[in-house]
Amino acid sequence: MKTHNLKLSIEFCDAVLSGEKTFEVRKNDRGFQTGDLIRFIPTDGTSYRSSDGTVREHAKHEISEHTYKITYILNGWGIKNGYVVLGI
Repeated sequence: MKTHNLKLSIEFCDAVLSGEKTFEVRKNDRGFQTGDLIRFIPTDGTSYRSSDGTVREHAKHEISEHTYKITYILNGWGIKNGYVVLGI
């Protein structure tokens, strides 16, 4: 089981947090597996330079305090090759 840190546009954070949005569409470049965990990093598209000099892009949202489990993975069936729909 892995934990994946994934950026999530701030516009979707409330819907995921409330349980209204129970899926995520992603490029399958991380080898997602059922049972893996996801931590979302909210982003608003802006960036800043932190005190250690690294450039970071994030926004503040309560979702960053939660962890989600991948319960289902859909590929094929009209999903673009190389992409998956993750049930969370």
